[in-house]
Amino acid sequence: MEKQVKLRKQEFKTDSGIIVPEFLTESSPSPAPGDYPYTRGVHNSMYRSKFWTMRQYAGFATAEESNKRYKFLINSGTTGLSVAFDLPTQIGYDSDDPMSEGEVGKAGVAIDSLRDMETLFDGISLDKVTTSMTINATASLLLLMYVAIARKQNADLTKLSGTIQNDLLKEYIARGTYIYPPKESMRLITDIFKWCSENLPSWNTISISGYHIREAGSSAVQEVAFTLSDGIEYVRSAIESGLDVDAFAKRLSFFFNSHNNFTEEVAKFRAARRIWAKIMKERFNAKDPNSMKLRFHAQTGGSTLSDKQIENNIVRVTIQALAAVVGGCQSLHTNAKDEALALPTEDSVQTALRTQQIIAHESGVADSVDILGGSYLVEYMTDQIEEKALEYIKKIDDLGGALKAIEYGFQKNEIERHAYELQKDLEEKRIIEVGVNEFTTDSHEDHTLMKIDDSVRDRQIKSLKALRESRDNAKVAACLNAIKEKAMTNENLLPYLLEAVESYATVGEISNALRDVWGEYKAV
Repeated sequence: MEKQVKLRKQEFKTDSGIIVPEFLTESSPSPAPGDYPYTRGVHNSMYRSKFWTMRQYAGFATAEESNKRYKFLINSGTTGLSVAFDLPTQIGYDSDDPMSEGEVGKAGVAIDSLRDMETLFDGISLDKVTTSMTINATASLLLLMYVAIARKQNADLTKLSGTIQNDLLKEYIARGTYIYPPKESMRLITDIFKWCSENLPSWNTISISGYHIREAGSSAVQEVAFTLSDGIEYVRSAIESGLDVDAFAKRLSFFFNSHNNFTEEVAKFRAARRIWAKIMKERFNAKDPNSMKLRFHAQTGGSTLSDKQIENNIVRVTIQALAAVVGGCQSLHTNAKDEALALPTEDSVQTALRTQQIIAHESGVADSVDILGGSYLVEYMTDQIEEKALEYIKKIDDLGGALKAIEYGFQKNEIERHAYELQKDLEEKRIIEVGVNEFTTDSHEDHTLMKIDDSVRDRQIKSLKALRESRDNAKVAACLNAIKEKAMTNENLLPYLLEAVESYATVGEISNALRDVWGEYKAV
């Protein structure tokens, strides 16, 4: 018996009284939305039953200050939290480490221990909110801190919902916030897959990210190809570690950029779904339809924002957000207009969130499942992106897979080549960026910007000192020794990491324990 889907409203019609059909079949491509290979969407009703999750990426300074921003966003109508961590947290250094100087609380919130994480989510019931955490090298630690808080709240872990990015391959390709060598990073990722399949069945264990690949200067085709090749590598690694594909693949998720070329972006999302479905079914013999569905979070393009005439960024973000929605995203973050200059203010964040809400409630694009299905241009561009992306995927396969291709520098070189050509096109005005290389003004722009007080590090250091004086340091030492011992075996590390986290060992202490065994990766 077909599952009955509850719709957002009883009838979808325009102000003129025209009924909006779910989707049209006479002139529309087959198969239908929700059917393999999911070109037209992973659900048969899409936003007619439920809008995408409206996230706003946020985190800055201390846990206390970020907690206030989260509560502001929740009160403003956001339907999911998205945590930004500062650079020391991302690469496994405590705030009092000399390596952290000048970076504490700047690019995100500073999290040194479970105590900070408890403050970050103070007053927020984790079983009532879905949380995305943009964290990679230290993803296991931040996830386990989240779990530790949920346990204290007596939340049902089987229903705990959210995502960790946990995508180390793209760090070696495009971003650089790695710690350990690729082999050890892959081991940690598969440990997370295994542990979550048994303990957090509703958690998305990885968000395979094309976003940062695009931010580094790739084309839309390269973004799809390199992201899906990374996905192939993760699936292959998990299977080789002994996991059944259908035991973990349904919890894989993806993270894509949404740029300015509306039609290409919509086609990109459609092509990515179709390619991934075929890969999972034909290459990895997945049997569960949910293992074949590419579910993705989208973020509007940070690299497209300009520090000139920043009001123009609101228009850019609107177009990009619309492309993500029409392309069938499952969740979305809209950048704020001032992010080319600083962390966003509350006012600009609210405008960014309102952009999503206006698209959802006022534009009508969410009333039909696939409003561009059957468009000759969209179908053509979808086919073109699929064809070109598959050519790249074959090249990477021929090199031995994404990991080997990274070692050869293939993806990095291809991205850099495209970024160079793109920059030349901008400088020579073959591409127009409004307010930047054309339609410029000489007037001075005065903006109210958010500034992070340099005293944040001092406050974090003081907090760390108090923590180390109050905790059971003998227990912490025992936990860290156990981590070192198990890192030299094939045993799953997460139970030992969780024990260390709950003993209030710090991010830096645990990361250093693993550094002692695995070393650090040095880019060639």
